[in-house]
Amino acid sequence: MTTTSADELREEVRRRYARSAQAVTGGAVAEDGCGSGSCCGDGASTAVFGEALYEAEQRGELPETAVLASLGCGNPTAVAELREGETVLDLGSGGGIDVILSAKRVGPTGRAYGVDMTDEMLALAQHNATEAGVSNAIFLKGVIEAVPLPAESVDVVISNCVINLSVDKPAVLLELARVLRPGGRLGISDVVAEDDLTAEDRAARGSYVGCIAGALSQREYVDGLEAAGFTDVSVTFTHAVADGMHSAIVKATKPVTARRELPVLSGSRSGCC
Repeated sequence: MTTTSADELREEVRRRYARSAQAVTGGAVAEDGCGSGSCCGDGASTAVFGEALYEAEQRGELPETAVLASLGCGNPTAVAELREGETVLDLGSGGGIDVILSAKRVGPTGRAYGVDMTDEMLALAQHNATEAGVSNAIFLKGVIEAVPLPAESVDVVISNCVINLSVDKPAVLLELARVLRPGGRLGISDVVAEDDLTAEDRAARGSYVGCIAGALSQREYVDGLEAAGFTDVSVTFTHAVADGMHSAIVKATKPVTARRELPVLSGSRSGCC
């Protein structure tokens, strides 16, 4: 991928998510589907994307705009096993739903960071956190390929349907290893392709901004995380989002002594974010 095309893809995603945030705050639904509970496009059903993936009890804890801005493909806070006092990082935090839920889980002695590149989403997330009465949520502007946090500063990394959008997935996987403390862990929801689907197959099933064309395969995810130094890697499909494409739970652990090298994701096709 050329620098120009990567920049163009990232800007396309930024514009799409900005429109989604504006649709939520304006009480409307964007014409392209953003803000409707989809993964920001492609007409995906709320049965597999968005707010329907959160329990009613969780939704009841949140401001309405946080729920409406949910564009994910899973519920990483339900699988991350967060503990009191931990520091959590959410990659691509959007309207803040997972950061707010994480902040409540880790309690006043813990901290929840959200990183997002879209000003409109960051403003919405901060508003939602304030409305939810959460004081231990911190939102940072940045891209997930270069997280604006020090090395070994968090205990858990979560993410919800965002890594598939990255323009440089090997860099993201290395950032996961960099920011996690030794013994830290991942609890990620993402769209993942079956191993027999080529990059062309994935592109035929949906767009980059619709969280389909840029998805890694199950094997590419496992190989990439292991190359970044993670152990206990698992990628478990949860529900279908397209033919041969699934929402998946991705888990891994950073060992106490980690070896880092550039992941080789053969045959993958980068998305954008």
